[in-house]
Amino acid sequence: MTLNISYLSLRALQIAAVSGLLAGCAAAPGADAINDPAEPMNRAIHGLNKGLDRVALKPAATVYGTVVPKPLRAGLSNVAATLEIPGDVANQLLQGKIGDATTNTLRFGANLTLGLGGLFDFATAAGMPELSTDFGETLAVWGVGEGPYVELPILGPSTLRDAVGEVVDIAFDPLGSVLEGNDAHAATTLKVLEKLDQRHNHSDTVDSILYDSADSYAQLRLLYLQNRRYELGQNAGGDAGDAASDAGYFDPYEDPYAQ
Repeated sequence: MTLNISYLSLRALQIAAVSGLLAGCAAAPGADAINDPAEPMNRAIHGLNKGLDRVALKPAATVYGTVVPKPLRAGLSNVAATLEIPGDVANQLLQGKIGDATTNTLRFGANLTLGLGGLFDFATAAGMPELSTDFGETLAVWGVGEGPYVELPILGPSTLRDAVGEVVDIAFDPLGSVLEGNDAHAATTLKVLEKLDQRHNHSDTVDSILYDSADSYAQLRLLYLQNRRYELGQNAGGDAGDAASDAGYFDPYEDPYAQ
């Protein structure tokens, strides 16, 4: 797969544009530090997200997980994950992680061909593990601090840095400029189904956070910040992304709001 240089240039320019916005953010918060100056507004959005989960996301995920056989759900989720790889490669190049970008490029080609369009995760079995990243991590590698905690409508828990990263990842998705018409709709549908599958697979954990916690907002905020900082290596003092590759690490709280 060949990445368009002009695309990478746009991503680099985006870094320059948002760095000014985030320049005042703290660079390395402690493991339990909470920076939430907009808590009243965040709590209101949390209530909205929780309501949407109760009336829409959870029921839809339950129906999807019950009606669609698990092997088919896994295959569709694999296709969605494969379609996300070009964005990972672009971010890894911007982060200077050439080895990861190379592995992901090979992974993309292997799953598209030998994995039958991504239905099967052939690459992992062949020794090319999933190496996910995002523009939020790219900003972290470039020294931008995480900024205050925010909860986004529908997308859920985030920080100012990761919220900007989310927007950039959506706006500058490499496949977004290639897929058109029905192909673009199909890709979007696959991403939605992937999130429904995640919600179904983590149903017990998500339900315990949202509906069994004394304060679901505070619980979700703490879990998100601790996990994100661990992913970026901030709690262990390593480079951004190093901790995420720890073979002993498992994140039971991944994508509680399909972020």
